[in-house]
Amino acid sequence: MVRPVRLLAASAALAAAAPLFAQGVPAANAPKLGEVAPDFTIPVATKDGVRAKPLHLADLRGSTVVLAFFPRARTSGCTVQMKTYRDQYATLFKGGAKIVLVGVSTDADTTLANWAKEEGFPFLMASDMDGKVGTLYATYNPSSKMEARNLVVIGADGKIAWEQRPVRVMAQETYTDLGAAVERVAKGGGGDR
Repeated sequence: MVRPVRLLAASAALAAAAPLFAQGVPAANAPKLGEVAPDFTIPVATKDGVRAKPLHLADLRGSTVVLAFFPRARTSGCTVQMKTYRDQYATLFKGGAKIVLVGVSTDADTTLANWAKEEGFPFLMASDMDGKVGTLYATYNPSSKMEARNLVVIGADGKIAWEQRPVRVMAQETYTDLGAAVERVAKGGGGDR
C-alpha cells in the first residue's frame, strides 16, 4: 500500500520535473488527428528479452496501436506509468487482443528488456536511442535526449485517432480517458484529443 505522504511527495517531485520532460519538439510539429501516422522501424524488447526483429509500424495495420512515450526507465514517474499499464492491461488494452501497446523511450533495448522482465510488463518496449521516432511524433527533446511523456493512439487504418500531451501519471482520469479512447478507436470510431 502506498502511503498518502509518499504519494504526495512523488506527485510533487513529478510536478517539479514535468517542465523538463514536457519539452519536446513543439506540438505544432506533431502529426495531426486523422493523418496517417509516420511509419518507423525500431528495436524492441519484451519481458522475454530483446527481439531479433525490429518493430515496423506498418506491420501493425489492422490493430489499434498505443505509443506511450516516456522519459527514462526505472524513474519514479515512468515506473508509476508502466506499472499502471501492466496492472490495468486487461481493461485498458483488452489484454493485447488487436491492441498493441508500445512503450517508447531513449533507453537501450537491453535496459528496457531487463526492466520489462523485472516488472513483468506484458507489452512491447521500444528503444528510440537516437530520438528519430520521438522526433516524428514531436515528443523528443534533443537537449535532454529524452522523450516527453505523451500518448498517441493509432487506429487500425494507420491514422492518428487520439493523443494526450502531456500524460499526467498520477491522475486517474489519464487512464480513464486512455481506456475510453482505445475502446472507441478499436471499435472503429475516432478519438478526441
